[in-house]
Amino acid sequence: MTAAVDSGDQSARRNERRAFGVAAGAHALHDGYTDLIYVMLPVWQAEFGLSYAAIGILRGLFAGTMAALQIPSSLLAERIGATAVLAGGTALAGIGYLLAGASAGFVMLTAALIIGGIGASTQHPIASSLVARAFAGPRSLKALGSYNFAGDIGKMIFPAAAAFLMTLIPWRPTLAIAGALGLAAAAAIVLLAPRSSSALSHENATKAATASRHEARWAFPILTSIGVLDSATRMGSLTFLPFLLQDKGASLPTIGLALTLVFAGGAAGKLVCAFIGERLGVVATVCVTEGLTVAMILLLLPVPLAAAVAMLPILGIALNGTSSVLYGSVPDLVAPEKRDRAFGIFYTGTIGAGAIAPFFYGIAGDALGVTAALILVACVLMLTLPLALALRPVFAR
Repeated sequence: MTAAVDSGDQSARRNERRAFGVAAGAHALHDGYTDLIYVMLPVWQAEFGLSYAAIGILRGLFAGTMAALQIPSSLLAERIGATAVLAGGTALAGIGYLLAGASAGFVMLTAALIIGGIGASTQHPIASSLVARAFAGPRSLKALGSYNFAGDIGKMIFPAAAAFLMTLIPWRPTLAIAGALGLAAAAAIVLLAPRSSSALSHENATKAATASRHEARWAFPILTSIGVLDSATRMGSLTFLPFLLQDKGASLPTIGLALTLVFAGGAAGKLVCAFIGERLGVVATVCVTEGLTVAMILLLLPVPLAAAVAMLPILGIALNGTSSVLYGSVPDLVAPEKRDRAFGIFYTGTIGAGAIAPFFYGIAGDALGVTAALILVACVLMLTLPLALALRPVFAR
């Protein structure tokens, strides 16, 4: 009996390592693909003589396609299997970059980015669900936080690597290498993804299913609403931050440094806040991070430039840290068999909110000015606090 238990534990641990490795690697690759576009936009503008409007279309096509197809990707995974959809999507994203590298003009480039966006839509809901299935209980929150952090690693590595490669070789071979990595990663997913559909114990699966039957009807929509407001705040505040610093007398290099500090703090926050969430609980952590975000945004307004720059790593931790706690809480509110779909809904809401929020906050900025617009951003974020408190009966059990 003991030998059988030990064998089962070893199998579960092996599944955990495989699931996390596949999910974290896919997250790093896909997020790297997403941010690689920023490096390529000036190159494509010079190569094809594109207007700024056309450049905006290129960026929007990839992100918009990715956001719109999160739910269909999760539904497809329920029908044919998560591994097949994640591997196929990763291969499709790689093919998109291969086609972008072979593009002869704007039309082919748009088609390539749409294909890449279709492939990229598979990663967030399916990889998140893969981690959630492999890690049970509080360990799921830490694992999802680490998975979330892996995406930031990709965001840092891919654009930097591509920029360096283009000092040695032309941009087309650079994109061919990037695309080939996607095909190699797809093969690795097929080979390394855990064979068992779930590593949850029967007890944990029963608890999750019971929680979903009694609470998910109202708890999951509340959690998603917090995620939408959090994502909108993150993108809205980052939109106005350079202009606020400029008003304080910041030069362009200073603004670049400031954004780097925010992003570095954000990457750390995604990892750290997941571990804090396990200690303090979901509701307390969300209240702390969202409250700290509101405070930091409002404190940035009156202080001089040097003090504002010094505060930015803390702002980054608060801005991004909540996301790991929210992602990690999705499995607690839905039955195991519905997690792919739930993550699809959650990511559609958060990614979509992040995409449209700068436009609406921009209208407010035009009408009210940067300072008033940031105050508005902080006030909207305060709506997350009563929403988080409403979840306290769920997570107190």
